[in-house]
Amino acid sequence: MSEPKPDPASNETRHKAKMANRKAAQDAEVASKTVEKGLLIVHTGKGKGKSTAAWGLMLRALGRGLKVGVVQFGKGAWETGERKAISVFGDQVQWYTLGEGFTWETQDRARDVAAAERAFAKAKELMADPSIRLLILDELNIALRYDHLDTAMVIETLKARRPDLHIVVTGRNAKEELIGAADLVTDMSLVKHHFAAGVRAQEGIEF
Repeated sequence: MSEPKPDPASNETRHKAKMANRKAAQDAEVASKTVEKGLLIVHTGKGKGKSTAAWGLMLRALGRGLKVGVVQFGKGAWETGERKAISVFGDQVQWYTLGEGFTWETQDRARDVAAAERAFAKAKELMADPSIRLLILDELNIALRYDHLDTAMVIETLKARRPDLHIVVTGRNAKEELIGAADLVTDMSLVKHHFAAGVRAQEGIEF
């Protein structure tokens, strides 16, 4: 005896009912979120894409007409595609690359500490600018990891941000104290990386 054929109309009815229930639950969840505030966001982990995700947020903010600040810790003043691209936004973006290369490149702790202090001083200056709505502190986690800055001081400064200021901190090995203070933390996990197969850093992908 053959099995009865599925009734397309019945399947469609069940699907619509299921999606209606799903939409109602989703709408109720969204409606329950009423707080609006400046977020402290951390991108960390061993995987690729921490800074890249921050540039995506920058583009979104720029698209909304918001002014953005960028301070790069550790990274030297090498030209990147993202920095060239945002030049079209003029003074809507304030970008400062204040590192002198990663600590394993400089091999000079005093120099690294001085560079980190200069970069954080600039970060505080941008935090105090009421026109800046998104501030990206690229590779700040590296400066904290190597104790180039006092972690407690940095976290207290970030927590004291203006109510309408979003701050994104990137870099591997985020300190537990920073993770605890953050509103949103994403850990980029490494599944596979082309470097392991001998592929060099390439224009448009790594820089």
